[in-house]
Amino acid sequence: MKITVTTLIQAPIAEVWRAYTSPEDIKVWNTASPDWHTTAASVDLRVGGQFSSRMEAKDGSFGFDFAGEYTEVQAPHHLAYRFGERIGVVDFAETLEGVTVTVNFDGEATHTEEQQRSGWQAILESFARHVEKTRLG
Repeated sequence: MKITVTTLIQAPIAEVWRAYTSPEDIKVWNTASPDWHTTAASVDLRVGGQFSSRMEAKDGSFGFDFAGEYTEVQAPHHLAYRFGERIGVVDFAETLEGVTVTVNFDGEATHTEEQQRSGWQAILESFARHVEKTRLG
């Protein structure tokens, strides 16, 4: 099952790309809800490079590593990666209104398609808010 989420960010593509691939930024925006946070992030932004984000519930009840390997890096327009047996693709498209960020990923069997879509969409919206807030100061 392929799942797609998308958002529009009012910022230059270079800023959007930097925030998406910067470990310090990832620790700020990579959350689906206020009761979660990303405590560590690493990015080796090259084909074959590894990435990892440690996501944890703020109450300490649960955590996991979202990690994988980049399979395509075409700055600032396209990323593809493998995480486990799954594939993710992120496209950054400049429009007159800003940058459209589209994430396509292979779903998993544990959660419903809607749970996965809403969780990934919430993270993408958190990313958009972070970029726009950083841009406005």
